[in-house]
Amino acid sequence: MKVGFVGAGRMGTPMVQRLLAADHEVVVLGRSEDKRAELTELGATAVGVATDVADADVVIVCVFTDEQVRELCADDGGGLLAAMRPGSVLVVHTTGSPQTTATLAEAGAARDVGVLDAPVSGGPHDIAAGQLTLYLGGAEDAVAKARPALESYGDPVVHVGPAGSGQKMKLINNALFAAQIGLVAEAAKLADRLGIDESAALNALPHGSGASKAMGNIARAGSTAGFIAAVGEFIGKDVAVVRQTAAELGADLGRLDPLVDAGLGR
Repeated sequence: MKVGFVGAGRMGTPMVQRLLAADHEVVVLGRSEDKRAELTELGATAVGVATDVADADVVIVCVFTDEQVRELCADDGGGLLAAMRPGSVLVVHTTGSPQTTATLAEAGAARDVGVLDAPVSGGPHDIAAGQLTLYLGGAEDAVAKARPALESYGDPVVHVGPAGSGQKMKLINNALFAAQIGLVAEAAKLADRLGIDESAALNALPHGSGASKAMGNIARAGSTAGFIAAVGEFIGKDVAVVRQTAAELGADLGRLDPLVDAGLGR
């Protein structure tokens, strides 16, 4: 399968490596000569213009912000959607607004281009192991076309509903994750009040029934403050989007709200 790729950074580069290892033909955007040389050395075809990745079966976008997605994928002469061939699929890994996905999906349908929102849960180590979690929103046929590429680095690849559903699920996941960080932070405060050092508590708690993935990550970081400092920017971005999205749909975070704030160190 021929795969176009934009966003070969901290997360995107190991995705490219897994795609190549699975014998896909990969064309990747490199913004600088050094980056293009690095990508070529991996075995990819490196290009300097985003639309040069568009002549592919699947085009994957893995950039940082929703605004970057809108700029890259714009349905005009300078955007990816306009340059993609009929029958191909655009996959967006960036966590952002479900409305952005809906707009792209509508524009894609007019051009016979499938659009999947496919935000991820995990990090570079999960990608390297082929165990990144993907939440997919979009049509069944588009999912089927993109699955061989996505399964190069994703397991599980979970189709949760129509366009926008993947973003909603990721935002719910990250709100819950932030709330779990908040719970661990409150548990650490309780431990301190009871005379137990935080490091001792974090060494013991992952082995009990109150364990969670968030707690395991915090234990490895050594403290709740250290973990929040490391991930707060990324989680905070997603929490801001889920609050905005919930408000637009007439909902809120309910009892998760104060715990989410605690998980962000507020």
